[in-house]
Amino acid sequence: MNPTDRRYTKQHEWVLVESGEIALVGITAFAAESLGDVVFVELSEIDSDLSQFGKMGEIESVKAVSELYSPVGGRVIEKNEDLLENPQLVNDSPYESGWIIRVKMSNPQDLDT
Repeated sequence: MNPTDRRYTKQHEWVLVESGEIALVGITAFAAESLGDVVFVELSEIDSDLSQFGKMGEIESVKAVSELYSPVGGRVIEKNEDLLENPQLVNDSPYESGWIIRVKMSNPQDLDT
């Protein structure tokens, strides 16, 4: 079951508004399970500007390489460095320690779509 405190895209990304314009972004457990064992994650750089549904990185599993898309536009203020050393966190804890990036949203109305 997906946590109810987040918003979700049809492509199985989630966004959690932490405070004001700051949002945490990740992928759902369904997406992580569909990928299989995650072996590598490439993330957007800090201070990168993202557009809504624009590419925020790539994720590689034993099955495939997939692009990751941001559900909101804004500036990347943090990336989950733990994923670089331990990409399996995406599978083990997609809603907590397996988050992808933290974004300062440029348009909080992106959440409506």
